[in-house]
Amino acid sequence: MDYSILVEAYEKLEKTSAKLKKADIIATLIKKTPYDSLDKTVLLLNGKVFPVWSEREIGVANQLMIRAIMRSFGSKKQEVINLFNKKGDLGIVSEQLAKKKKQTTLGVKKLTLEKVFDNIRKIAMQEGKSSQERKLNLIAELLIHAKPNETKYIIRTILEELRIGVAKGIIRDAISKAFNIDKKIVENAWFLYPDYGKIAQIAKKDGEKGLKSVKIKLGRPIIVMLAEKAPSLEEALKSAGECGLEYKYDGMRTMIHKDKEKIWIFTRSLEDVTSAFPDLVKLAKKNIKCEKCIIEGETLAIHPKTRKPQPFQVLSQRIKRKYNIQEMIRKIPIQFNAFDIIYLNGKTLFDKMQLKRRQILEKQIKEQKGIFQLSKMIITNNLEKAKKFYNEALRAGQEGIMVKRLNAKYQPERHVGYWWKVKPTMENLDLVIIGATWGTGKRTGVLGSYILGCRDAKTGDFLECGMLGSGFKEKKTEEGDVTLKDMTKMLKPYIEYTKGNKVKIKPKIVIEVAYEEIQRSPTYKSGYALRFPRFIRLRSPEKSAEEADTLGRIKYLYSIQKGKKK
Repeated sequence: MDYSILVEAYEKLEKTSAKLKKADIIATLIKKTPYDSLDKTVLLLNGKVFPVWSEREIGVANQLMIRAIMRSFGSKKQEVINLFNKKGDLGIVSEQLAKKKKQTTLGVKKLTLEKVFDNIRKIAMQEGKSSQERKLNLIAELLIHAKPNETKYIIRTILEELRIGVAKGIIRDAISKAFNIDKKIVENAWFLYPDYGKIAQIAKKDGEKGLKSVKIKLGRPIIVMLAEKAPSLEEALKSAGECGLEYKYDGMRTMIHKDKEKIWIFTRSLEDVTSAFPDLVKLAKKNIKCEKCIIEGETLAIHPKTRKPQPFQVLSQRIKRKYNIQEMIRKIPIQFNAFDIIYLNGKTLFDKMQLKRRQILEKQIKEQKGIFQLSKMIITNNLEKAKKFYNEALRAGQEGIMVKRLNAKYQPERHVGYWWKVKPTMENLDLVIIGATWGTGKRTGVLGSYILGCRDAKTGDFLECGMLGSGFKEKKTEEGDVTLKDMTKMLKPYIEYTKGNKVKIKPKIVIEVAYEEIQRSPTYKSGYALRFPRFIRLRSPEKSAEEADTLGRIKYLYSIQKGKKK
């Protein structure tokens, strides 16, 4: 399949903001796409070359891409940098420079979608000595043979910033339209097989019947159920009716897949972290009784001496760890708290009620107190008992409590009013760092203040909603402390460009932010500003940028806060 066909769709998608129109454009494209190219096409429409659960990252920074542009079009470095500072998009830079270059058609091949897809995948797989040079060659090979408008989207895809406003809901609706299948059926299949490329292939080949036959496969993650943020404990109890209360642990949401002696560990964002947690693999083999299952829980970091829970940002040091794993196991031991079971010996348990699933779970766990255990839970709808349990959870060093409706099924992904989380500071927001300013004085050499972004649920863009510079530790005194130096090191790989002392940052790092109030603001694109925001803790890598709080959430909190500014 010619890559130009996909690029034509990209250009149409970039020019429209209407979701229904975007879905129509994609539906038309995937309907005529050959079966063998369909999975690649759908992934590329999302700006991806790997399914969401893959550990692979393309791993190309702006500096390497600038070199690739220079090599491909014979441009000088300063010319590329000046144009980048002006446009803020290396894709547009490439397109403009490609148009300027005088080239013959001799030896230039027409790019296929498969060639683009395969080269980008190969880029991600380059490791070791001379890997940067090999990446450079793979990029340049594409750019040299690409038309100017094709270079724009190749570069954006490699840098993981496609900018065409296509979210997974639009892909779902497009598959539904293309193959005349109810979108709920499409989505239900995706819950169990979270790869819309493969879902599109199944829909094209086998239609509704094929999608309905999609089953859980152990070793492949599924979409988890989500909780709503409750305004108060009282409101949560009213909404839930008969309910169970559980500790809300400050840890990593964890899915354990077990198939006899084989164990896989996935996060809520579907990342495979099995290799980073061999200690949890060992505990699961020892303490899960059944042969085949999917069990959900929270993995906590605990202090090696006091055995008390540590903040999530301590555990975060282990999540993407590839080296010195045994040393980190000794330094940051873990505790697993199981709270749900959604698959058992070949049967999906989504239709079982919450209480029944808990009872099944209790029979499958051999508790090892303080290490591998059931989540702490009580059943009550009494406000006083609930308050006592809530305060007990806080004294135990946890975030708060979960309120779960006992007669509710398991519904992947949805905030459906079955689970509520209750925390002391419900107004805290999970926001993405999208820019920063280099510090001066004592903060020279580090990024000293950060531009916060909330997610526009309609477009997928991140909109400024405040500037943060407080809440960080001056020095590390204990595990989990985050300094400005730590944040700078974490953000440097995602710097897109620098203009004076200001930098634009790719939206990757999510942090929890507290603040005094929300105000209206003409300064920020969101239309709102956080007053006196301060850093509370890291939320990455457990929470992805796509899971950050939305503009809608900020509008809601603004509407209910007392004494809000008009």
